[in-house]
Amino acid sequence: MTQNWGMTIPFSDRSLAASKELIAELPALGYTDAWSAEVNGADGFTPLAMAGEWAPGLRLGSAIVPVFTRGPGLLAMSAATLADLAPDRFVLGIGSSSPAVVGRWNAVEFARPYQRTRDTLRFLRKALAGEKVSERYETFEVKGFKLERAPRVAPKIVLAALRPRMLHLAASEADGAITNWLSPDDVRKVRAELGGETELIARLFVCVTEDADRVRELGRWMLAAYLTVPAYAAFHDWLGRGEVLRPMHEAWAAGDRQAALKSIPDEVVDALIVHGDAATCRARIGEYVANGLDTPVLAPIPAGEVSIDQAVRALAPKS
Repeated sequence: MTQNWGMTIPFSDRSLAASKELIAELPALGYTDAWSAEVNGADGFTPLAMAGEWAPGLRLGSAIVPVFTRGPGLLAMSAATLADLAPDRFVLGIGSSSPAVVGRWNAVEFARPYQRTRDTLRFLRKALAGEKVSERYETFEVKGFKLERAPRVAPKIVLAALRPRMLHLAASEADGAITNWLSPDDVRKVRAELGGETELIARLFVCVTEDADRVRELGRWMLAAYLTVPAYAAFHDWLGRGEVLRPMHEAWAAGDRQAALKSIPDEVVDALIVHGDAATCRARIGEYVANGLDTPVLAPIPAGEVSIDQAVRALAPKS
């Protein structure tokens, strides 16, 4: 597979509007992909639509949009719009997201995430191919939906997948898998479940600074926020970090946030966040690729003296 090199947009230190110039620079720097996210900032589709205008030629991907927060038909319409704007360059990344995003923030019941993701994938395959869909799935029913204008080229669909069951679904029915918060060594285990032919995409958090103490302080906050989510807790238990992260989970459950942060070992932060000078970071990203990652999607973390602009340029393939 041709090596991809992705960037997360918009950038974490600025708005989408203020990201225009740096996004436009990405192709000249050697980046092949721009991937959005959808949590509580920008939505997953608008940044990609703008990047399609500002940086023609980039592959555009969502990593990810939740399957619960949009109805199946609306999700198909949004995907069809992007596929029309960027024919053969848009990749729809979908996933279950988390109880906080789905339930607490969007007032939707977070139930049976594997089944809902599978059913949404199967619906989207038909809808984006231009078929009229009338079908009762395990988690929802659609009656007579047909896109008014199906895309000329149906987008590839990739799944957020952390453990074997979802990885196997991604390999058998989707076009790829997206993962997150893993080390280069972890890539081998994920790849073994996914198989060798399916694209593996991962967002890598990168901090270009030699101030390791600062990275570890910031990294503990980020890790605690993510790894206490049930899906990520189970993911890292499967990866073999269950015991080393047990004190964090126990302190977090008891409401002692400071103790939870202090209990995360340096080696866990160092394994899951890429940091160091630019050359060290690029070499570390290369380890992910060597172990089976097809598409690293970099997410620069602002810290210390290196700005996001400097980091994006220093981490680029043409640096």
